[in-house]
Amino acid sequence: MGGKKSKRKPVAPKKPTQPLDVLFNCPFCNHEKSCEVKLDRPRNAGHIFCRICLEDFKTTINYLSEAIDVYTEWIDACENAND
Repeated sequence: MGGKKSKRKPVAPKKPTQPLDVLFNCPFCNHEKSCEVKLDRPRNAGHIFCRICLEDFKTTINYLSEAIDVYTEWIDACENAND
């Protein structure tokens, strides 16, 4: 007597992941892709600066932080300064 054949579904191919941006638009000079983010993980510091108008911002980060987190903190700090 033959055994029962198992029915396996084919494994779906994994979607390729896209890397996150490290270049952003400057809120001061409005140039596109002019602000670059550097993450210094050993020092827990994030630094973003504009190559055109030379504005910069520094903040503390943790091990989960990414470049977009530093940029959004900069935008929030700009909005709080304008209020």
